[in-house]
Parts: sequence; structure tokens; C-alpha cells
Amino acid sequence: MSELPEIKLIFDEPKQRVKPPKHFADLDPTERTALALELGIPAFRAKQAGVHFFTHYNDDPESWSDIPKELRSVMAEKFTPKLITLVRSVTADGGRTRKDLWKLHDGVLVESVLMRYSDRTTVCISSQAGCGMNCPFCATGQGGLTRNLTAGEITAQVVAAARACDQGELPGGPTRLSNVVFMGMGEPMANYNAVMRTIRNITAPQPDGLGIGARSVTLSTVGLVSGIEKLISEDIPVTLAISLHTPDDELRDSLVPINSRWKVREVLEAADKYSDKTGRRYSIEYAMIKDINDQAWRSDLLGRLLKNRNAHVNLIPLNPTPGSKWTASRPEDEAEFVRILESYGVPVTVRDTRGREIDGACGQLAAAEVTSEA
Repeated sequence: MSELPEIKLIFDEPKQRVKPPKHFADLDPTERTALALELGIPAFRAKQAGVHFFTHYNDDPESWSDIPKELRSVMAEKFTPKLITLVRSVTADGGRTRKDLWKLHDGVLVESVLMRYSDRTTVCISSQAGCGMNCPFCATGQGGLTRNLTAGEITAQVVAAARACDQGELPGGPTRLSNVVFMGMGEPMANYNAVMRTIRNITAPQPDGLGIGARSVTLSTVGLVSGIEKLISEDIPVTLAISLHTPDDELRDSLVPINSRWKVREVLEAADKYSDKTGRRYSIEYAMIKDINDQAWRSDLLGRLLKNRNAHVNLIPLNPTPGSKWTASRPEDEAEFVRILESYGVPVTVRDTRGREIDGACGQLAAAEVTSEA
């Protein structure tokens, strides 16, 4: 096995000079009404804003014809200030996969990926600018953590994706955004409150939210047990995904440095508790890295760990990043890994690797943009 670098975890968000503008998606419905009254705007206008934003995916109050002209500028500033601006989009898979690069108010860059399949349309969103978890094979982790995103900034990525679907920007004509996965830049559990507000924005019935079912939302974590335990009490049955990447603590301490705080068995026990509470099967995300974590004995250990658990393994052929020594497993090693897991009765799939030709790994497009501006 290759020698792994020493890792330093970053749990605290770096200081930021200017806070993002407050957006009504940062608030719950009651707080949105209170904001309207505080501004001297009739309470029902808050509900109208929800109709435009969450039902029609329109974030420009100047075009809201049912709002008096004299109120539109106020609502544009106080309800739906511009939080994300599209820098560029790149496509793959005949246009069915689209990666969007967004610039935030302070110039920070984040990414989202919109993917149309035959039976669903999914957006993968970012919850942080960068990431402090420092997993050495991850493009985002290589850049470190810049800051947390607000619920408004995260929600804006989802609304933009819903608008693109509704307006037929993907091949196949108009469709409905059906799934949201928190697997973009950042560790969602390290930005817990903003992520939970976003999940409620996604799952609340229109016009208070987007009306996407909780079962169609996937929340990924590298294993922040404290966050999983808090999620159990939220009573929102999203799909929990654990980015495990290896079943043994010795390697995981290096591949996923948070493992120095919460070991593999602790993470799985927390996921079991979540499954017991919600009745939902959880997912084990496993990036297949050549000669690092793809050995048959590790598949055997993983199978023994999971054989009596309500878990599904999602193997991910690694999307290599420029200059990295990490690369995807050999096809024959991947096939053997699958065979061994299946011999234990563990459900396993190999993820469809979308977007390799468009810097598909999280963080690559943002890193390329920064490099081009340097």
C-alpha cells in the first residue's frame, strides 16, 4: 500500500469578512411571515413569495406581477437577494449531465451537478465551500474549507436545478426535479443547521418548500456520529449515506481522518440507530481506489460487518483528479469485490460514473476556475 500523508482535520469554519445576505429560505415559514410584518408588508406577501420561489422557481421579484411595483424592490432586497451567480456550465453524456459552477457574493466558488436519468432527475449540491475533512483522495478536500454555506445558498442551488428541469434545459424536454443528494462540496453534518433548514425547504409542501419527498433526499456524511444522532431526532426520513471507503480503522484513519474521532463500528452503530428509527436502509459509499482499499480481504471484512445490517453498498469507481496518485480500481478487482459482498448477501451496486470528461469529481471545476484566474 502506498504511504499516506499526515492529515490535519479542520472542524471550525474559517472567519469570513462579510456575511451572505439574509434570504427568506434561511427562515422557516413562521419567520418569513414575521419578516414581512417587520418590513411593514402584509403577511400574505410572504406566502406569495413562496409560491414564486418554490413553486415557479422564480427568484426575481421584479417579474412578480401579483406584487405591487412599490414592494418589488424591497422584496428583492429582503426576501430573495441574489445569492448565487452562474459562472459557467459544462455538459457530458449528451447533455444529460450538467455541472454548474456558481459564484457567491464574496467570490467563493461552489458546484452543483444536474443529472437526468430515464426514471429520475437528480441534483447533487454543495453544502460548504471547500471541505475540512481532508480526505486525501478528494478534490474538494485538497483545497481545505473556505466557509459554510447558508441555507439560502444551498437552497438556491436546488431551486436553480428545479428551474432548469422545468424549463426543459436538459435533453428530453421539461421534467420535474425528483431527487436531491448532499454529495457535492463539503461535509453536510459539519454545517448541520443550514443543511437541516435546506432539507425542510426541499421537503415542505409547496409553497412553503419544493414538495420533494424526504425519501428522495440523500444526506451523505463521512461519519460525524454526533450529527447522525441529531438527525435521528429530526423525524425526517431522508436516506442516510455513509462515506466509509474502507472497513478497517487502520486505513480509514488516513483515508477518512474523522475516523480518528469516531471509529468504523461507532459510525455503523449510529447508522443502525437511524435505520431502526426511520425504517430506512442506509447506503455505504465506497470509492474504489486501485491498490489502496480494493483488496479481496477488505471486501470480506466489509461483508462480515454488513451482512446483518439494513445497509446497501454503493461502489464508486474513483474519479481521478489532476496530479493525484489515486486512481480507479482495475475492473477485475472491482468485480471480485462485488462477488465477495454478494456472497454475504449484502446488496451492492456500482455507481454510474457520470461526468468524467467534465472534471466530474467534486471540486475539480472550481479548482480549475481558480487556477485560470491566477
